[in-house]
Amino acid sequence: MNDTQLAAYFGYAEKIGRAVAYYGLGLIFFAFGLYKFTPEEAAAIEPLLIHSPFLSWLHAGFGAQGASNVIGVVELAIALAIFARRFLPRAAAIGCLGAAGSLVVTVSFLFTTPGISEDTAGFLIKDVLLFGIAMWAAGEAWAMARSGARSPAALARSA
Repeated sequence: MNDTQLAAYFGYAEKIGRAVAYYGLGLIFFAFGLYKFTPEEAAAIEPLLIHSPFLSWLHAGFGAQGASNVIGVVELAIALAIFARRFLPRAAAIGCLGAAGSLVVTVSFLFTTPGISEDTAGFLIKDVLLFGIAMWAAGEAWAMARSGARSPAALARSA
């Protein structure tokens, strides 16, 4: 295999990786947003919410299920904005920044929740990587919005 062929394969790998990272972020927010409407998820996040300096007011104002529902609506809105990248790249950029902010809050649970279990801590630590993806995706979507490109490939061609 020569360098030109290898470059083509790695180019495909980059395109696949970009799409999986970007739309995977949206899928995670969509799936977890839907899950927030279940009693099981409301009960699971309640200990995280009541100790959070950012979200304890939600629990105090709406109770466990109400707070979980509000978070679910926000997560679904973030997911829909992310999915709209091709048609509304500015909205996607804002959605990605919303995802990044949400992920900062969830990582903060590691420091604000007393007696957090190893399982919960392990689950939350993945949000550090997702934060990086969200920030990268916000930058890419914003660049698309500013250039008028409708895809990352078109953005690359215009650079």
